[in-house]
Amino acid sequence: MGTIHSMDCLNYCGEIQTPPQTDPTMDLLICCVEANDGTCTGENKEGTFPHFVLEQLFISISDLQHQQHIPCCSHLSWSANEFKEWTHQGQGALPVQHTLPRTYLILVGYLADGRQENKEEVVDGCLYVKDNTGIIPCELLHFELEWLESLFVFPSWSYIPQTDQSAAGYLEILVDPVPVNAPKEVLHSIPVTSPVSAEPLLTSRIPYKKRSKLTVAGELTRLGPLLRIQHKTFFFLFLKCFASAVCVPVLVQKPSQLLWHRVFQLGQRYTITGLSMSNLKKSGQTMFVTSVSSCLLPYCAERVREQPLNSASQGESTQSSSLETAEQLSCSLQLGAEEERPRQTKESKIISYVGFVTKILNVQAGLFLLDNQVCLCLAYQPLLNFARGLRPGACLELIDVHLLQKPLASFPFTVLGACLNSMVVLKSFSRLSTPYQPLASSGNLYLQLLFHFSLGMPLYLWLVSLLETFEERFSCFFGRRRLLSSMHQNPGVAEKFLVPLLQAMVPDREEARDIYNEILSKIHQCPLQKYLTLNPPCQAPSLSAVCHVAEQKSWEGFSPSQLLSPLEAQHMGTQELNRRLAWSYCTLSAETFQPQLILLGVLRVSSRSSSLQLQDKSSALRCVISHKDGSPFAQTALIGSLLKVENYQLVVERFLKTDFPSWEHLENLEHVREKKNSVYVQFYLEDVQVLHAAEGQIQKCLRSGSSSSLRNKEDGSTASELETPEAKKLKLEDPKADAGRDENCQGGQSSTRTTSCVSQLFLVTQKESLMSRNYQLPAEDKEAHELQHSFQATVLWLGRPQLWSHPGEIGNLSELEETGCHGKEGVTQQEALLLFMGKSLRWFPFLHVDGLYRFTVPCCSDLEVFYKLCSPHLPATFLSRPSCPLCLLIQDSWHLEHETWISCLPEHQIVERTLCASPKNEKPPGHPKEIGTLLSTDHSVKLSVSAAPGSPVVMDVYIAATYLQHLRGLLPGAKILFQNLERKISRFHNVYCTYIASSCVSIMSLPVSHLPFPSGVVVEDGTGEAVVLCRNEHVATMLGLSLLEWEAVQNCVQSRGSVFIQHGEAPGTGCLEEPEDVVACYLRSLCKSPLICRPILLDFSIDRKPSKILQPAPLQLRNFRCGEVEFVSRVGPRLSLLCLNVEEVGQDALRCLNRQRMSRTSSSC
Repeated sequence: MGTIHSMDCLNYCGEIQTPPQTDPTMDLLICCVEANDGTCTGENKEGTFPHFVLEQLFISISDLQHQQHIPCCSHLSWSANEFKEWTHQGQGALPVQHTLPRTYLILVGYLADGRQENKEEVVDGCLYVKDNTGIIPCELLHFELEWLESLFVFPSWSYIPQTDQSAAGYLEILVDPVPVNAPKEVLHSIPVTSPVSAEPLLTSRIPYKKRSKLTVAGELTRLGPLLRIQHKTFFFLFLKCFASAVCVPVLVQKPSQLLWHRVFQLGQRYTITGLSMSNLKKSGQTMFVTSVSSCLLPYCAERVREQPLNSASQGESTQSSSLETAEQLSCSLQLGAEEERPRQTKESKIISYVGFVTKILNVQAGLFLLDNQVCLCLAYQPLLNFARGLRPGACLELIDVHLLQKPLASFPFTVLGACLNSMVVLKSFSRLSTPYQPLASSGNLYLQLLFHFSLGMPLYLWLVSLLETFEERFSCFFGRRRLLSSMHQNPGVAEKFLVPLLQAMVPDREEARDIYNEILSKIHQCPLQKYLTLNPPCQAPSLSAVCHVAEQKSWEGFSPSQLLSPLEAQHMGTQELNRRLAWSYCTLSAETFQPQLILLGVLRVSSRSSSLQLQDKSSALRCVISHKDGSPFAQTALIGSLLKVENYQLVVERFLKTDFPSWEHLENLEHVREKKNSVYVQFYLEDVQVLHAAEGQIQKCLRSGSSSSLRNKEDGSTASELETPEAKKLKLEDPKADAGRDENCQGGQSSTRTTSCVSQLFLVTQKESLMSRNYQLPAEDKEAHELQHSFQATVLWLGRPQLWSHPGEIGNLSELEETGCHGKEGVTQQEALLLFMGKSLRWFPFLHVDGLYRFTVPCCSDLEVFYKLCSPHLPATFLSRPSCPLCLLIQDSWHLEHETWISCLPEHQIVERTLCASPKNEKPPGHPKEIGTLLSTDHSVKLSVSAAPGSPVVMDVYIAATYLQHLRGLLPGAKILFQNLERKISRFHNVYCTYIASSCVSIMSLPVSHLPFPSGVVVEDGTGEAVVLCRNEHVATMLGLSLLEWEAVQNCVQSRGSVFIQHGEAPGTGCLEEPEDVVACYLRSLCKSPLICRPILLDFSIDRKPSKILQPAPLQLRNFRCGEVEFVSRVGPRLSLLCLNVEEVGQDALRCLNRQRMSRTSSSC
């Protein structure tokens, strides 16, 4: 058995170079024995090999990569107890993780740097184990240059497969490998120059070409990371004099010398030969550079002799090494520093730290958790060997890293940031069976945005949190690769979302990050030195979190007494009082949330509820979309697109079940028996940014923000403002989903079956409500028929069906040229009743009266398909008659597309919304078992709508509660269009209308959203004045209003206005208003009252706008008042500040703060 295994190993490793007297098979087995017992003899006393050698199998690199799919380890010389103790020690940091399973495999191979195998690739300093079957990356804790291209037996190793099974993993060499052939040792004396003698050469004026190459010996005091820029890899190191602190920089950039980076150990002494000098053209910094002939040797005092400086600086002329790589790096990484904030910045501390990796937070972002309490960020320097070895359970030593405490307000950990001056050393490998998560070497969006915008640590952590949430929410829709892809000409989905946010945060990058200064300068400078705790400027949480936060805000400080005025409530009976409290609403804008909340979601249509929805992985949020020009939303091309909305209204409908006996008990919340709510969002299409278009191209009208229309010219012809055919490619569903489709739609030829389609243009003349009707689907055959959720629309077919060879060709309105717009000159028109059930219910929110639409049947070539599916079936001769009615059940696979609007639709504004009892003698519509609304079925909603735009006359419209499950956006201030209402006259001869089954309502325009309320407030502390700009909730705090009071104020504001009152003018200026101006006098007295003139604690930033920068001006006299005492002081121009936070504070607390400030000021003086 042992002979067979040894022959297998020879096949893997090729011919072994050994002395002629020695059998190579025997030598290899002897090495295996030496690896087991540490002896130099291959036989025991009985002359036989140990049994464990014969029990273990040799394995090739290829078999290891393709057959081993879980992490494993192999230890040739360990007993079972030794392995058990080793695994027990590895579980200290993560006791819940499993340890590496043990395998009995013998691995033999050569150590290589990949230069021969990767001839077309760049050598990056990585190590590999290879044999005749393959090559695999490896990581070692200790490496010697003599090991390169030598054959080794690896007594202890771990194999870690990559998480993605499509690619191979890597090896972790746990102990030093055993060489088959002993390395050669060369002993000779070397002339060297110490760093003290070599340092003056870096500043000497002697031309570099006239200087000979040097051999420098010294102690390694700092080792820079491997940098790879534009397919060039290099690193810097620093050698210190043995007797002083003088050190010199050395640049290593030759491919054959990159493995030196693995040899160097901090504090050890080395000798480097063949060094020349070069400088950076941009910064003028000078350093030593290795040449092709340079060698790295361990320093040995007995083998070196000191070389005088004069002989080192003079001699034969040599060509100095050019710093091509360094210059390219300087040109390619013009990294700007993060813009400073007006608040005081913090100084990071430089420390060293040793800890265990307990969790990989985000390997692509370079974030690791150490000891369950500290976050290590490696984004500011190249990640160590592509993150190989950085698995949970590994021990790391961090040298000269930056400690940043609370860089991001929402980030839970203290951060250790590694810059280009820091060192990250892998001290021990993980003993746990944790997977390897590889770092993406290219297309890493985290690092690309970090470098492009030169983000500091706070902004980078905020970027990582946004990107992580974005990927988690939408990778199930579009795939991770499509979301995070980044191309120069075609930015990915996530990049479209993040870049505008980062541009707003880092508008200017005046200073470039000088990485050479960061590495070579004696005074340390890097982006991690100074930082400022960042409060996230905006957030984009999941839709489930959005709904949860909106629900919480809607109930904060809620009291039923706020819904009714006392004068109104005291005259109500018990039943009416509790009914009026049963339904209310609350609207929240993006500015209501801190930080500002951005909505992201994939637009979908629910076939069950027939409602538009924004959807992500967590939940779905129903939405109401409209156009700013008053036209309804009808763009079906947006279905499946990822939308970003920053300007919106979140509407929380609140439903209460109460039993208040009278209005006097409204403050007693014990009478509230049940609270429920429903959340939806409404916004304008013009405020939408399409991050990812499902169709590949969005219609032209979406980009321009205008809706298409069709108007009559003076000569009677039609002018069409429609999209180009290329912009109207349809997203057609799989025809296999339509099992009930007519066989003739299959087409005759395979080419026609896959590309051709039939379309029909039609005009909607009437649309009825969505409700349960007594219809039955053709495929159903049940004894007990159930009501079908459905709606129907009356349309006018325009022209005949059209056959298209490809959906992309659909674009012109040739049917209108055939029919005309007013039914003249041989018009081909046919009235039809369209029935929508099942999946076709998704077209309900897109179908509107006076809209011109087109139905497309995919994979069909039969022009009679619309007539063959009609009910009842009639001969073609009768179908051509205009008076013949058609009833067509819309198939699930058909696609609806909006073309244009025929006319401008009238609209009416909702003035008031009230919940009341249903009119008497009226039976609530719908099936008794139907459940879909949170209101009682005996309730109705009374909408008071304006009879005409600007008219004070209102009309009351009653809608039964059973219809409300499909009606959203019916809020005061919204402009709507009612159709087919039933007109009635009350017993008091008042005219009102009711919403019936054939009625329909469309939201034409949304209510006026709460305006952003800016307010300028003058503050002073006795030494000067400042104008503070407050917005939104800060204005409410300044006014002393609660959240609900602030909501009420915003609801009452119809347009933006301005009020300007000034007091405390300079002496002698007098009042500005006339004495008889009562309003101005009242406002002036109000501003002087304690309600306004009160102490506050203000957090602010200086307004950096050019128009707000103060110009030199003489001091002026100002009147100040402190209690009853008034005094005059000389002050400069008013500062312009931006309010960040404002809090109420008492007079005593204010005096204490002033005393502390004065004491600090006096001590600094």
